[in-house]
Amino acid sequence: MLVLLLAVLGVRLVQLQGLDGAAYAQRAELQRRQARTLPASRGAIVDRNGNPLALSVETRTVFADPTEIPPRTALPLAQALSPLLNVPQSDLLSQLTRTDTRYAILARGIDPGVAQRTLQVLRANGLTGIGTQIQSRRFYPGGGLAATLLGFPPTVQTTGPATGGAGLELSANRLLAGRDGKVTAEFGAGGREIPAGEHAGQAPVPGSTVQLTLDRDIQWAAQEAIAAQVKAVKAKGGTAIVQDIRTGELLAVATAPTFDPNAPVRPAMAVSGNPAVAETYEPGSVNKVITVAGALQDRRVTPDTPFRVPWELHVGDRTFHDAEVHRVERLTTAGVLAKSSNVGTIQIGERLGKNRLYDFLRAFGFGADTGVGIPGESRGILPPPQQWSGSQEHTIAFGQGIGVTALQMASVYATVANGGIRVAPTLIKATVSADGKATPRAQPAPRRVIDAGVALQVRDMLEAVTSDEGTAPAARIAGYRVAGKTGTAQIPNPRCHCYRGGGYTASFVGFAPADNPQLLVSVVLQRPVNGHFGGHLAAPVFHRIMSFALKSEAIAPTGTTPPTVRLLAP
Repeated sequence: MLVLLLAVLGVRLVQLQGLDGAAYAQRAELQRRQARTLPASRGAIVDRNGNPLALSVETRTVFADPTEIPPRTALPLAQALSPLLNVPQSDLLSQLTRTDTRYAILARGIDPGVAQRTLQVLRANGLTGIGTQIQSRRFYPGGGLAATLLGFPPTVQTTGPATGGAGLELSANRLLAGRDGKVTAEFGAGGREIPAGEHAGQAPVPGSTVQLTLDRDIQWAAQEAIAAQVKAVKAKGGTAIVQDIRTGELLAVATAPTFDPNAPVRPAMAVSGNPAVAETYEPGSVNKVITVAGALQDRRVTPDTPFRVPWELHVGDRTFHDAEVHRVERLTTAGVLAKSSNVGTIQIGERLGKNRLYDFLRAFGFGADTGVGIPGESRGILPPPQQWSGSQEHTIAFGQGIGVTALQMASVYATVANGGIRVAPTLIKATVSADGKATPRAQPAPRRVIDAGVALQVRDMLEAVTSDEGTAPAARIAGYRVAGKTGTAQIPNPRCHCYRGGGYTASFVGFAPADNPQLLVSVVLQRPVNGHFGGHLAAPVFHRIMSFALKSEAIAPTGTTPPTVRLLAP
């Protein structure tokens, strides 16, 4: 019997050493060899001067090698790690007991100091099989600064593709993300690489830096100003845009309320799109500049063409009226615009005709996205003229019955200020690869919308808006000539399919210096409670932002005398 037992053991030993040895050795080698992803460093987002708006900071990923964790120690290990990593014990236990991998991720984005202390605690208690890997997390130095514009990057999942994300972090993700590398190496206890072991792989390619046209300081000033006014007038929200008229570059796109992308929990508004391009509203009186510019361009009126303007006007079965009751006035075209008369604008629109009004609305950019590249941009609402109702033929002339975005309307005034040439707004200035190669963003070709002479006439009229006889003297800035237009638009109430009880949109769009336009500022306040006139609510915000921007850009007053614009007809 003993002889038989020894014979069986001998045969088995020969089998292990000779026949199955190679198979067991190969299995052990495969257990040591692992393929791991080497994450690429995400590119930064910076302002026009290189100041960081979003960047990546070093963190640690904590992982486990489940093959080195005895089943009896998995639960105590999960209990010890849970408070250190701030991960539920049940989630950790499911990862520690996996049988399909030697690389189970327990937590991402851990502070390097916390990760180091975690390993020290585990080793002091004789617990092994845990390692760390260098990773990075996104950090926003300005907190909520430009947050609705920047958004946040897609979330990297333990398994499967990245999900979520918002704003420029999402739309420019291909540039920012870079390309992950891979490594196949031999790893020993605790997931540590064996220095002399087999090693092969591909290095990660860092993401590119995306340089925006934004100016950090002007963005901050605009955001502070719009947030303060939203709070003061109890508005639902607000938007402020600052644009370089000559280049189309956006120096600020500020919204209120905003959010802090560094916070672990982000509100729903974080993924709803930037209001400057996603929110569509009826523009109201700021739209009158297109009606007037079109009529001037087609020579249907001149700046001095007289109009008899009553307080209200009956057309068909509808009655239209101005914002305030007044006696019948004799106004010029310039006076109609300066005093923001709805009735006078309807008369100008009738001379232009609805088909030509539609042509000019399209030419100024309505009904199409601006191409700025901000995610969630709306094209607005601009039906063709054959679909206009009888009332729309008149209301569209003074800004009701269509929908626009704040950026679309800002672009209209930038076109007028730029001598009638439309320069599409831009937000991305350049991209810079990891090796330092800068690639400027290609810009669309400028396009003429109205003649330079017509643009100058409209510009002079808009300067009259900020005079004592106009609707926005609060927009004036000492030492500078300022031009612009107020808007006070009713918001449709879906419950009654009317404007009653829907609230208001108060706005002001203007530029300075009026005699040599360089900067444009647009302010929009949605559903304010304390007041609703654009000249009272939005114009002061324009004054505050424009004053800061002019100083920041070192734009000196031109020292010229404003033109004489006749508002009253003889």
